[in-house]
Amino acid sequence: MSDHNAHDSHHKTSPDGKHHSHTGTYITVFLILTFLTIVELFIPSVYNGPDRQNLKMLLLVGMALSKAWFVAMFFMHLNEEKPWLKGIALMPAYMGVFAVLLMLESHYRTFHG
Repeated sequence: MSDHNAHDSHHKTSPDGKHHSHTGTYITVFLILTFLTIVELFIPSVYNGPDRQNLKMLLLVGMALSKAWFVAMFFMHLNEEKPWLKGIALMPAYMGVFAVLLMLESHYRTFHG
């Protein structure tokens, strides 16, 4: 029975009763996450000047938020949940965005006044 449940976790039943595999979606998301990670590794060396610190920070935070969104939507299956449940599940993300805004403000105040 547990093998059957494990097998079903990779398939979605459509309204017509047929099972659709998520394997292709998982592979696509994995490749996107891999690409974003590789790009993230090069950002610090490309944007290493003192006048590019803000841009570097925004790019890295934006990429991290993008990766978190992909993980939440596809690996945590939030894309298949009801909108109210998505809102509840994403509450830590709202706090994370607020924390990033505070860090950006702190960085701005440190270097601009």
